[in-house]
Amino acid sequence: MQMSIRLLKTLLTLLLLLPLSCGGRKEGDSSNPSAAGMRHARLISMEERNGVTYASIRNPWDTTRMLARYALVPQESMKTAQVPEEYRKIGVPVTSSVVYSTVHASLIRELGAIGAISGVCDPQYITDAEVTAGIKDGRIADCGSFSNPNIELLITMNPGAVISSPFEGDAAQNEKLKRMGISIIEAADYMEKTPLARAEWMRFYGRLFGKGHEADSLFSITEKEYIAMSGKAKGTKTHPEVLFDAIYSGVWNVPTSGSVTGRMIEDAGGSNPFASYSQAGSAALSPEEVLLKGGNADFWFVRYLDTNPMTIQTLKADNPLYARLRPYKNGNVFGTNTMTSGVFDDAAFHPQWILEDMISIIHPELGIIPRKHYYSKL
Repeated sequence: MQMSIRLLKTLLTLLLLLPLSCGGRKEGDSSNPSAAGMRHARLISMEERNGVTYASIRNPWDTTRMLARYALVPQESMKTAQVPEEYRKIGVPVTSSVVYSTVHASLIRELGAIGAISGVCDPQYITDAEVTAGIKDGRIADCGSFSNPNIELLITMNPGAVISSPFEGDAAQNEKLKRMGISIIEAADYMEKTPLARAEWMRFYGRLFGKGHEADSLFSITEKEYIAMSGKAKGTKTHPEVLFDAIYSGVWNVPTSGSVTGRMIEDAGGSNPFASYSQAGSAALSPEEVLLKGGNADFWFVRYLDTNPMTIQTLKADNPLYARLRPYKNGNVFGTNTMTSGVFDDAAFHPQWILEDMISIIHPELGIIPRKHYYSKL
């Protein structure tokens, strides 16, 4: 099967790992005194007042505006709680929800709230075993695809929340649900700039499902481990160049210095040959440009989705240009099949696990043994 066909299935998912973002405080700034205050995330802010958690989500495409504001109110106080009118009241813990993406479904299950998942979109791409089991036995409904959900079913289900990742210029379906009184949670975590900024959104999702303490504890572990591992990798004497992904429809989308993947390369003690592209998100380059700027990279990581494992031979068959890349010649091509590896699920809220695996490959001299292997040499 051609590489372009494989990547077609994951194009939208890959977009989640090459996000847009805005600037903000430095990573690790903990100056916000609020117990719910965010330390890394830039597109969401939280504060707690009188037992209510107020969350504001900034519009990633126009950071001078807000995308949504929520007041998470205890269920028993929903009738009496007075909140500013610009905030959407949501009764928590949410006991019935529809989740559009596998990454959020996996997190909700991990937090111990799988019973609150009433439906999902794109069930064929759900990788969490417990969530998949719920779909098979009918406890969790199939609500269609995230790009074309079954609106009639969603309205009939009337969930307490629909967790949907927003896309620029594509809000018509969500607006219809909002008019029907359904609370849409604008899950813009994928638009954050750094791995820890994205992962910190788990603290907001935890509060939605009455698992705020669990989410705070889980994020503290993620934060501590990520920063410790990154410190070791950045302290090494060498910083090998790292190339990511491959050609899709004649274009190679490379991670810039303004993307989660670009930041993870840096945090793994590597260097990004495309760091000069500072715009948020990815840079769409021709294969020839990638060959010129990144052809001498030391390592090449390829994320793909296929029923069959990728090999060095099938890679070359997809495009002969690949054989001209230095990591191909040196045998330093590492692939991860997103159908089975769980790399996308874990990258969202456990980026330290991905980082650990990358460091073990890029800097074997550190002797790090990753708890999970995502990438394997082709």
